[in-house]
Amino acid sequence: MLAALHAYSDSELFALMQSAEKHVRDAAFKELYERFSQRIYAYCLHVLGSEDEALDIFQESFIRFYNAAPGTSSQENPSGMLLKIARNLCLNFKRDRKETVEFEAEHDGISPCENYENQELLDLISGALKYLEFEYREAFVLRMMYEMSYQEISEITGSTIHAVRNRVFRAKEKIRIILSPYVVDLERF
Repeated sequence: MLAALHAYSDSELFALMQSAEKHVRDAAFKELYERFSQRIYAYCLHVLGSEDEALDIFQESFIRFYNAAPGTSSQENPSGMLLKIARNLCLNFKRDRKETVEFEAEHDGISPCENYENQELLDLISGALKYLEFEYREAFVLRMMYEMSYQEISEITGSTIHAVRNRVFRAKEKIRIILSPYVVDLERF
């Protein structure tokens, strides 16, 4: 049974995490970890902007997810639950520490190589994200980098769809202003 866990749905795996048998719980957790670890870490990294801080929050998110499973009723969206846990931990972390940002832009010119230009643009956007307030940064990351719908973001953040749309719009505007010296046209965002 446990050998074919990759064929189980996310909600079925979560149900297995509620098992009294530790080896079943651990195997189901391992499968969910393999499915979602990159996404959760990337979310933490984009929102926090620091690899060390993101790794700490990422690890704590999975620990809390594992510990919460036995006491939680069925879960139709384990990835959403994980993202909410990570989000709340990021919010708590941001609240508990005063952020200082160092933005280094060392771009001498634009290379004719398109891949380099795309990477440069992504690097600039990542740098600009550090200047945004958490709610704008989070909305931008979930919408533009994870391609989530406004409805999905609304459910994760507990905000209205209108508020989410507004945050994404404002994040784009703030990024355009921050990057205006470096980028002429960000209209594709």
